[in-house]
Amino acid sequence: MSEHDIFVKSVNRNTLSKQVIEQIVQLLASGQVKPGDKLPPEMELMEKLGVSRPVLREALSSLETMGVITRKTRGGTYFNDKIGSEPFSVMLALSIDNLPAIIEARMALELGLVTIAAEKITDEQLEQLKETIDMIADSEDDNYGVYDKRFHKIIALSANNPVVEGMIFSLLITHEKMDRLIRTRDREITVEHHLAIYHALKKRDPYEAFAQMYRHLSFVREKLLSYEQQWLENTTVLTSDPM
Repeated sequence: MSEHDIFVKSVNRNTLSKQVIEQIVQLLASGQVKPGDKLPPEMELMEKLGVSRPVLREALSSLETMGVITRKTRGGTYFNDKIGSEPFSVMLALSIDNLPAIIEARMALELGLVTIAAEKITDEQLEQLKETIDMIADSEDDNYGVYDKRFHKIIALSANNPVVEGMIFSLLITHEKMDRLIRTRDREITVEHHLAIYHALKKRDPYEAFAQMYRHLSFVREKLLSYEQQWLENTTVLTSDPM
């Protein structure tokens, strides 16, 4: 296939970058492009999709973060040549705005992973977990999202299951979106929850690890969904303002 010979529907200008993401992902689903293929230049994509440069770049940035595409300096943009073995990234790309579904998927995977981790986690990984907890506790500006993400990533790695590990890594990418929704931090609660999970793993107790992870993720779910609802309500008020 020629790198420029693709067929996409024009995107309504009133929509957000999610529709661009869907259009680009559909190129893979329809077989018009294959993993490793190069995307057309930005100008051509903007013309075919009928969107502005900022909208297109926002969509491409999301796709890159999710591992669907790779952008090379002065080399163009390519579909990840491993995407065929990681279809979960494609599904995530199509569901990126469905926060409740993403949170539930993360809960389902992490609750299973933490029980496996209780049996497989190494002493070195336990030390790494404790370090992330200390970093969260010592953070001065409450901007500890990177350490929070690292904590969950270490647990995923400790389960030593590359299939589920890839799914968790894809889901943890949404951590950035979740971070943007959070207005106030609960550092003490985060530290308390992480310490409880850490101690359960250190005791090699899968049942306690499951219970503590469930408590933590349930708290995160309720908090994020409440913030999302507030954001949607504020957005509705702003867009309906007859200024």
